[in-house]
Amino acid sequence: METSAPVARLAPTPTLDPRRWWALTLLCGAFLMVVLDGTIVIVALPSVEVDLGFSAQGLQWVISAYAVTFAGLLLLGGRAADLLGRRRVLMVGVVFFTVASLLCGLAWSPAALIAARAVQGVGAAIMTPTALSIISTTFPEGFERNKALGIWGGMGGIGATAGWLIGGPLVDGPGWEWIFFINIPLGLTALALSPVLLGESRAALTRRSYDPAGALTITGALVLLVYALVEAPNTGWGDAQTILLVAGSTAFLAAFVLIESRHRAPLVPLGILRSRTLVGANLVMLTFGTVAFGLPFILTLYAQQVLGYSALEFGLGTAVLAVMAACGSIVGQAIVLRAGFRPVAAAGMTLIGGGSLLLTQVSVGGSYVGDIFLPLLVTGLGIGMAFVSATVAALAGVGGHESGLASGLSNTALQIGAALGVAIVTTVAVFRSEDYLAANEGANPLVVLTEGFQSAFLACVALAGLGLALALLLPGRPRKAAHQLPEPVPATGAAD
Repeated sequence: METSAPVARLAPTPTLDPRRWWALTLLCGAFLMVVLDGTIVIVALPSVEVDLGFSAQGLQWVISAYAVTFAGLLLLGGRAADLLGRRRVLMVGVVFFTVASLLCGLAWSPAALIAARAVQGVGAAIMTPTALSIISTTFPEGFERNKALGIWGGMGGIGATAGWLIGGPLVDGPGWEWIFFINIPLGLTALALSPVLLGESRAALTRRSYDPAGALTITGALVLLVYALVEAPNTGWGDAQTILLVAGSTAFLAAFVLIESRHRAPLVPLGILRSRTLVGANLVMLTFGTVAFGLPFILTLYAQQVLGYSALEFGLGTAVLAVMAACGSIVGQAIVLRAGFRPVAAAGMTLIGGGSLLLTQVSVGGSYVGDIFLPLLVTGLGIGMAFVSATVAALAGVGGHESGLASGLSNTALQIGAALGVAIVTTVAVFRSEDYLAANEGANPLVVLTEGFQSAFLACVALAGLGLALALLLPGRPRKAAHQLPEPVPATGAAD
């Protein structure tokens, strides 16, 4: 009797969502709102201080309240997207962000504005990792995902610098309230289009269990750490407050690790940290954040306090940074799949370090063309390349069911790096200026400031060097993902 050999059946290849590029446009728009609100507020601070009667010390919390809740809740926001549904969670984040923007514009007191900014940070912490997770599960690993992440990275670079371009005219025109009101039509548009352009998806788990103890401990650890970093330049790194906050953060982190190691459905499965690529990418992202936020912060102070630029003038001047960051993102995503993570990230950090080194030569009698333009050109290209390579590496080889978690880890690393970088460069600038003034009594105040800024830029060179060393430890080639295609879970009654 003749028997036929068994025929292996190939699993059908799921078709890609034809709406994916429109979905990417929506997600990048949401990301732009988040990034923009991290910088646009800086332009409005003088007007806010006068109108609402802020104290000099209280004014910084218009920025810090947003940063603390944003960084503290990113990990929780990313994991919630995996478990509860990515589109649903994104829309919740947009609601938080939009309503908080309205309350910011209507704020009647310092306390009201700070509280609304904290809620805005909550919305940002939900939106950012969720949007990145949707990109990861919508675009298959390889060329398409890298292209999408390159566009995402370029949008981040544009948003980080466009705050000056947009904020100046709004503050000088209708008033500072409109830097918040402009988010309302954008948020409402995102809410209307999300059910149309985004399919619902979540981790395909047979049993859902939650980890409230893990969520509370890691959130507490991150909030205390970021709060300590924000306050350290004012209170001092050796002050009892700073030491106690860092100790409290460490205690929460230790409790979190203990909880996660014993929980049957942990918020962060510790096994994900065995990935050399993921851990390395997040270390690069953290050091990248220190320079990518610390350098523009100091450069802004130099341009306005020493060279006398207005916010609008400097915003127009930094357009080159946004353009080059977008170019760097495009170049980075195009070559990372061929050359690997290591050379692209290393090249990006080298360019950032080179731009920082050029800025150590700034002077009291400097100019935009002579002192700022070329460093911005070099640094912007490096920012785009380093950001997109670290982002792609952080999501490489991560299954769809953990994409929100991986996105949350990456964004948390970036935000902690941002807080740490601003704290470091501020401390270095202040200490150097004080030392110079003590040794040169009666010195020109602009010279004193410039001495501090030069030292801060040198600190950026050192941070970029650390980032380069970490980039060289990344794997050379992307690994194949365990789950390359989305794991859709249809949502009842929702348009997919």
